[in-house]
Amino acid sequence: MARTRSALTHLDAANRPTMVDVGAKAVTRREAVAEALIRLPATVARELTRTGHRTKKGPVFDTAIIAGTLAVKRTHELIPFCHPLPVDHVRIEVVPRRGGLKVTCTVAVDHRTGVEMEALTGATVAALTIYDMCKALSHDILIERVQLLAKSGGKRDFHRQGRP
Repeated sequence: MARTRSALTHLDAANRPTMVDVGAKAVTRREAVAEALIRLPATVARELTRTGHRTKKGPVFDTAIIAGTLAVKRTHELIPFCHPLPVDHVRIEVVPRRGGLKVTCTVAVDHRTGVEMEALTGATVAALTIYDMCKALSHDILIERVQLLAKSGGKRDFHRQGRP
């Protein structure tokens, strides 16, 4: 019985894992935006506000931005089939929101493949860094709703509903 080719891009004709060959794709500007939400206990949120977003480990937001940026640049070392990319731009924002924090990671590159995984990795590692820096205050911190918000520049654009 002959197998039909999978619609999954990281499987070859024999359904074995493979890295996608992007050599024939056109180089275009590709951008992606991802976010992670962090739910903080009220005591932790108050303490961060009181201390100017610092803990004994240092400046929480600044450290998260640096960690997320480093993670973006090393995504290909963590996710097996991600191509190493010469990232042109990374912006990570950490903003207080009701009940916690929102981390947004925007990544851009001029290349043959997109940066969705880089944006998701940057947002996630920044959120994990915040957890690490705040865990002495409470372990009741939740990282939730890590998601891609938008991507552009490839075969098809994506914009999560409710996003421009």
